[in-house]
Order: sequence, then structure tokens, then C-alpha cells
Amino acid sequence: MPQIDWTPEGVHLEFRHDEDRPVRLTRFVGQDADACIGDDVPLVEVLAVGLGHTLANDRLVQSSIGAALRYRSHREPAEDTLTLRLATEGITPELEVHIELRAVAGAVRAVTTVQNTGAEPVLLTSVTSWASGLGRDASTSKQLQASDWSLIEGVNDWLGEGRWSTRPLRGALLPELREELTGHTPRSAVTRTAAGTWSTGGHLPVAGLSTAGLTWLWEIEHNGPWRWEIGEHVSDCYFALSGPTDRDHQWSVSLEPGDTFTTVPATVALGRDLPTAVAAMTAARRRNRLPHAENTAPTIVFNDYMNTLDGDPTTAKLLPLIDAAAQVGVDTFCIDAGWYSDSPDWWDTVGAWEPSTTRFPNGLAEVIDAIRDAGMTPGLWLEPEVVGVGSPIAESLPPDAFLQRRGHRVEEHDRYHLDLRHPAARAHLDAVVDRLVDEFGIGYFKLDYNIDGGPGTDRDTDSVGAGLLDHNRAHLFWLEGVLARHPDLVLENCASGAMRMDAAMLAHTQLQSTSDQQDPLLYPPIAASAGLAMLPEQAANWAYPQPDLSPEENTFTLVTGLAGRFYLSGYLNKMTVDQLARVRDAVATARSLHQDIADTVPSWPLGLPGWTDRWIASARHGADRTIVSVWDREGGADGAELRFPDLAGHDLHVTTIFPHDLPDWQAEWDADTGTLSVRNTVTTPTARTFSLTSTAPSA
Repeated sequence: MPQIDWTPEGVHLEFRHDEDRPVRLTRFVGQDADACIGDDVPLVEVLAVGLGHTLANDRLVQSSIGAALRYRSHREPAEDTLTLRLATEGITPELEVHIELRAVAGAVRAVTTVQNTGAEPVLLTSVTSWASGLGRDASTSKQLQASDWSLIEGVNDWLGEGRWSTRPLRGALLPELREELTGHTPRSAVTRTAAGTWSTGGHLPVAGLSTAGLTWLWEIEHNGPWRWEIGEHVSDCYFALSGPTDRDHQWSVSLEPGDTFTTVPATVALGRDLPTAVAAMTAARRRNRLPHAENTAPTIVFNDYMNTLDGDPTTAKLLPLIDAAAQVGVDTFCIDAGWYSDSPDWWDTVGAWEPSTTRFPNGLAEVIDAIRDAGMTPGLWLEPEVVGVGSPIAESLPPDAFLQRRGHRVEEHDRYHLDLRHPAARAHLDAVVDRLVDEFGIGYFKLDYNIDGGPGTDRDTDSVGAGLLDHNRAHLFWLEGVLARHPDLVLENCASGAMRMDAAMLAHTQLQSTSDQQDPLLYPPIAASAGLAMLPEQAANWAYPQPDLSPEENTFTLVTGLAGRFYLSGYLNKMTVDQLARVRDAVATARSLHQDIADTVPSWPLGLPGWTDRWIASARHGADRTIVSVWDREGGADGAELRFPDLAGHDLHVTTIFPHDLPDWQAEWDADTGTLSVRNTVTTPTARTFSLTSTAPSA
């Protein structure tokens, strides 16, 4: 049987193909894991009007075109890249499909391109970026069933981001149907989608499947609609990944003869367990990012919004905060929402982004100069993609510069949505950014995004979903242009908390605000789980200490910030000397942790955090130390047992690195079992950040 062996550094993939069968992935060797995969699922699946499924169903797989695709050639244009060329055989339309796979450290990034090589137009309705079976551990002969796998998935909501669960695939998700008695495969699947422009406003494009010895983890890299699904096939379970589809997102594209369509990327990792799969995905995310100084040397930001000015900045309110932020050692001071409006009710007037004259009687420059004179980089909040219905920009830009449906502008919550396919929309935003950088020396923008633009636009496009996909891609192109013109500019991806914290946006921005959650007791599960959806150095977790909180309560929120990339707010200017000293200690600790954060890999020594768990813990593993943040939200007599199986057998020194001025918890390391036992010795809520380092001297 013809076979392709691809062995770039970090992975080994095998593909099979025959004259009468499509190409299939039959083996994936990843991070200490080796999956032998059944050969029932074609490597790519394509649906088009006139050629749907081989069996009526509601799935991405079992497409007539996928079944008709045959191997033509393959090549390795680079050490880490494999491209396969397939073509339809025995059916019309005539299509060529090019699959590009790029490998990095145990993960594979896949993109599919479809070309119409026939004489008639083809209307595509879905194209997968990835499709394969799950397989079995190569070290065993046991054929795995749905009952052997557990689904790992996350859900976002505003203020409730990163709520992860692990549950059996067999049961409520995939019931036992005895489909073998019918001679057909099941017709449904476990399906998750995102609709509209909040790509992570519900289910997440990151998910996985786990069994003994194998864990698949995937991520769809798109700042708009996507779909992933899991189902049972002939002799194996499978998973398939795609961007927008006709069934889910009103997406279709007409390919004229010679035209091509390229899918959104998807990255797939395989490990022996969740931590090893996450390690591979983490390495891939770092590989996929745009180059930037912040990638390896994250700075510390103070933002005036959270539990502080709440979108009502003025010169009088900002100057004391600027002085206090400088005292604790902050690098960047960002003025959040409201700086552009003379009125507190500014929601439906945004779009021009001109400084208020009433908030800043002597001009915004006075405040910006104060930030710079204090040794910090000035930053501003911006919501670039929206224009308020009452803004003059709504009339000065041409109608085609906005998302439209049948000639009517898309409106949501008193805002219109720019269509970044249009040059006038991009030129407007370029002018805003360039003016603020040139006039005020802005070095940081917090990019917010507080509406969902819906299914898309039907202007100059084959479908509403196709218009949205092109807009999504134009948005990324615009971000690339901004950073090309201003390479030192730092861009924060906020998006109404984290409603668009997808890999496409995170590859183009330097940090991600992980939530708008204002209750410090509710933030730890968000902060702790963030490393499953993004890089640790991008996970900007808010720390918002306040003068009216107890020492332990302020420590609790500061540890939340230390769990990822430290992101500070709070009325520092109203604090006592002791309170300010504790914040200064946290900033100094964060700076030391930021030195190697871009080389660390996350893990969860208590398992993925539950929304209501008493104990929550997250860890980051580096070359020389493991950093562990632990929160106790309720208190009680019992402690917590944190498990580090990869550190078992190592003698480790446990140090509390924050706080330094409060009583230590009890913390004991058991090298035999790889367990850190901790017990809270103070009142709750309380939290500590520990460092685990080897007691043996360096060689």
C-alpha cells in the first residue's frame, strides 16, 4: 500500500493512499505519544452544492468530494513543511486540493487550498482544515471506542471566561446507537461552533480528547466563525476542524474556473497526557506569533479602568494614579475608556477618537507628558472597529465602509461595524492610530471590541459568511500594517473581556486581557486556566488591590495577576505606605517572573480548575524552576495535594516568592510521590505564589 512518511523535528506522520481511495492519516507520533489511526477518514473533506455527502448526515465528513480525491504528488519545500496535491477523480466538478502541513515541537499546523480546475463554477459550502481518526496507542493492540475517550472543552461568557470541563465522550455526548446493525455510520456528531465576530464568546476553538496514553489537542486559528466536531465513524472515532460553513454560518464561495479558496489554519498536537499536549501547543503558538520585543520581554502595565475609574478619566483623577503607578515600578500606564468624550454618556458617539476638552482642561498632552515624565510609556484604550450611530464618522465615511445586509448598515447596541475590506475603513483607522502615535507618542493601545457584528455582510460577496471571512482576514492584515509602521507599539487584545481571544488575534497582538471580572474571588479559575487557551506571557490577569481590602485580600488579587502576565489596576494613590509596599513587592516579583515566562509551559497540579472550587492552582514550568500560584477561597481544616508527576524523584526547595511580609503557609514537598502539600494558616480568602527549585547545585 503506498505510504508517505513525514519526519520533521518533533513529529512523525504517516499517510496512506491507493488508486481507489483518498489519502488518510494513519499514524501521528507526537510528545511521548504514538497514535495508530484507522484509515477510514479522508485527510480533507469538501462539501459543495451538487455534491454533498455519501450518506445523508449533518457532519463535515463523508463528503462525496472527499471520497473522490486522489493522491497526485507531495513535496517538502522546507524542513518543517509538507504539501500534498490531491485531485478529484470520477466526478464533476474537477478540483485540486493542496494541503500544507507545518510542524513544530510535536504539533502540526494545517491549511487546505481548493482550486477549481474544471470548466464550470463550483459553489463550496464547507472545507475542512483537518480531519482524522483518533486511533489507539501504538504500544497496545486494543481498538479504542467512544467509551475510552473523554472530551476536554472550554466555555466563555462575559465575566465567566475559561470554564473548562472533562467528561466522557460516551453517554450524553455520543450515545451508544448500535449503528453496526444498520450498516451505516451515525449521522450526527458532537459539534461546537462560534457564530459572528465574537470567536470565543461561547464555546472555545481550543479543545481535546484524552484516553490512557494519548491526548489530542487542537486549535482553530480564526477571529471569526469556526466549527469543530467529534463523531463515530466506521471503526474509529474522528475529529474534524473547519472555519465557517454554509450550514452553521451562511458561508459559501463560488469558485470560477481557476479560482482558489484557502481555509483558516488549524493546529493539532498529540501528547501522552494533557500537559504534554499543551506543551506542544504552547511551542506552536510561540512559533506562530508575529515577531515583537514583548514576546520575550513582557512589560508591566497599569490600566485605570478595573475597579478604579471605570471609564471616567480626568486630569484630576489620573495625575495621582500616574504618580502612584510610577512609585511601584510600572512600565506602561494605559488610560482606558472615556478619554475621547466630553460627556459621561459616550457609548453611541465613538469613532473620531479625538481627546476630550472637558476631561483634560489643559489638553490630553498634559496627562501624557506626566506619564512619560514618570518614566512610563503612555497608552490609550481604543475600540477601532465600531462607530457610534451618533458619531460624525458615521456620516463622513462612505456607506460601503460598514458591514451591510441588503443595503442596510449592521447596527448593534447603538454602534455600526466597520467593514475592513473597504480601503476607506482601513484608511480611517490608520489615520487614527498614526495621529495618536505621532501627536502624543502613544506606545500602547488596548484594543477593545464590545459588539458582535453578526453573520457578516452581503455586499460584494458570494454570501454573508464569505463577506465576514474576508473582513476577518482584512482585520488581521490591518493589524500587520499597524505593527509594520510602528514596530515598537504594543497591542492588547481585550474584546469585551475575552470574547475574541482566538489564536489568530493572539498571533497579531502582544497580550490578552483574560476577563472583565470585577470580583477578585471569581477571577482565580479564569486566571489559572488561561494557559490552556493562550500563552502564559500573553495571559494578562487583572490584579486590582484596593485601600479598603485586608492584607490577605489584596494578596489574593495580586497573586491572580502573578499567575500569568501581571496587569495592574486599583486606587494605588489612596493606599497606606504598607499597602503600597506590598503592591511594589508584587510588581518586583512579576518583573522577575517575566524574565523567563516566555520559556515556560503551563500545567494544573489540582486538575483544570472548576468555577466553584475552593482550592485552585496553576503552575508554569521553566528550565530552572516551577512557579505555582495557589488560591484558597473558602478556608477549612484540610489542605491541598498538588501533583507534579514529572518532578517525582527530584529533591526540590519550596520558597514563597509572594508575599514576603505575611505568614507563610505550610508547604511540604514529597519527592517520592511528586506531591506538594499545602495548608492555609491564615484567614481566607488567601493565596500564595511558590517557587520550586532543585536543591542540587548546578553542574
